[in-house]
Amino acid sequence: MSITRRLTEICGPPFARFAGAADEVAGRPARWVAVPGNPQAAAEVLRLAAAHDLTVVPRGAGTKIDWGAAPEQVDILLDTGRLAGIGHQQPGAPVADVGAGTPLRAVQATLERTGQRLALDAPSPGATVGGVLAADEAGPLRHRHGGPCDQLVSVRYLDADGELVSAGGGRRGLELARLLCGSQGTLGVLVSATLRVQPVPASRFWVVRPVWTPLEVYDVVRAVLAARLDPAAVELDLPARATRVHPSVHPDHPSMAARARHPSMFRRRLGVTGAGSLAVLLEGGPADVHERAERLLAVLGDGASVEHSAPPWWRRYPFGPGETALRIEVPITDLHAAVYALRDAAGGPVPVRGSAGQGVVHAALPNSLPPERVASIVTAVRGVLLARHGRCVVVAAPAPVRQAVDLWGELTSLPRLRAAKAHLDPHQRLAPAASPAACDAPPALVLAAPRTPAPPAPPHAAILHFRPLIRVISPNCRGQNCKSPGLFGTPRRRENGGQVARRRRSILV
Repeated sequence: MSITRRLTEICGPPFARFAGAADEVAGRPARWVAVPGNPQAAAEVLRLAAAHDLTVVPRGAGTKIDWGAAPEQVDILLDTGRLAGIGHQQPGAPVADVGAGTPLRAVQATLERTGQRLALDAPSPGATVGGVLAADEAGPLRHRHGGPCDQLVSVRYLDADGELVSAGGGRRGLELARLLCGSQGTLGVLVSATLRVQPVPASRFWVVRPVWTPLEVYDVVRAVLAARLDPAAVELDLPARATRVHPSVHPDHPSMAARARHPSMFRRRLGVTGAGSLAVLLEGGPADVHERAERLLAVLGDGASVEHSAPPWWRRYPFGPGETALRIEVPITDLHAAVYALRDAAGGPVPVRGSAGQGVVHAALPNSLPPERVASIVTAVRGVLLARHGRCVVVAAPAPVRQAVDLWGELTSLPRLRAAKAHLDPHQRLAPAASPAACDAPPALVLAAPRTPAPPAPPHAAILHFRPLIRVISPNCRGQNCKSPGLFGTPRRRENGGQVARRRRSILV
């Protein structure tokens, strides 16, 4: 029996086909596309791949399908779009069960009806929950709430052999669940996740201040954090060029004290072009947020303003299609040094944007640069970051640049990641080469974290879509009292009062 016919039997006639021109991974074309309708069908696809020694690459919305290295071959593109749904949500519940293929914006729209939200604001438009977790993609809210793995309570995933596994509910299980964050589909295919939710803030203000140089950004961020105003986000947008002349300020102005403490924040400049911006998000009760915004205005001095909506660049990457995208992570005290090093290596200013309050920013190198030039820039920046306990990762790049550049650089956790890959996918079938864990894996080692088989979902579970709300129900459901495990399995007890330690754990750490 042909692969195409078997995929059609598993997924249904409309949901299995030969791959088209748009079905590629980092420029590498796929052979087939399968869109399973439930975890059991997805498991059958993986078992079929194992039987015929085929590679499988999971795909959600495809917003980050070109991140990482290009795999040597892509046989089956496993689309998780039908593994979508939001479990029944009691008002005030501390967690939400979400299908991996559910668009993040649909989850937020559904939770907003009950006054709740996920502390996830990934920049990729249309991203799915599974894609955000698999890429460990965080937005501005990472400053207060951490990344996606910090919101994770448990996950259900399929391993390379098609076995449905639950991870979470305890310290060791949570370690395995967090290991899947940032794995880019190399360790398993995410089916669903249990995530922490929180009340929607009653009030949100953005305090925005123009900035021009990396050194000024350093002083401004230091002043913001020293004020202890509990910001939800501290974001930076620094274009390639930004200079301006400051207007004169009266000596009795409240900003003069801050001017004396941080002179680079107020240095005069010649020439007028587009300025950069530093935006601080404040969330909370109306009176509290208003009071903190007034205090922050006094700290930031002249030029700062309070806005009721986010700046246009908020939650957007500085790079576009075809450009080389870099992610720089460094202690905030050395962020300005990293940006200056990037400018020196590139021979001029480079657009930078990201979480200045966390020392995590993205930069864009134009596609006009030769691959060898990009490689030399990345090497020079990594040399500067090495002494500052930072790193520079090439997130996405054109094919010639991928071949010329070491995408990840030196990773202290590489042996552990490759041991995990060798244990969970010894035959290298899942997303080969998508992450450093999938490259040149050593012989299989025993992974300490337990792998508990998950209870199977009913084979008759169906997914219904209506408006932005997406639910998983079975014929036995009766409105809001439905207790069917559906896509999400049986309810799980949360340990330690439902508190999950905030620990940053990424596959690229």
